[in-house]
Amino acid sequence: MPRGTSEVSEPMYFVLAALRAGPLHGHAISKSIKELSGGRVQPSVGTLYGILERLNERGVITVDREETVNGRNRRYFRITDEGAALVEAEARRMQEAASLVLRPSGA
Repeated sequence: MPRGTSEVSEPMYFVLAALRAGPLHGHAISKSIKELSGGRVQPSVGTLYGILERLNERGVITVDREETVNGRNRRYFRITDEGAALVEAEARRMQEAASLVLRPSGA
């Protein structure tokens, strides 16, 4: 998986970060990823649903509920406790790595 640990790619990280706010459906997850990343991460629809499928298979997200809106099925996903722990660990790892570069020179 590119740009991240072997456990979490950058797009996966943003999916998990988006779901920390509560259950969301695919389009809402996509909008949240774009907002959280400042527009830098914008997975295609197919990529997003592939990520959701892999995260669901790993047990870090789960389907919260399904609804039909205007004749279309809408699946809501939520982060699990394992997923929350994973994204928090990844955030700590990135923070530690960033501190090596961002600390004042000569420190």
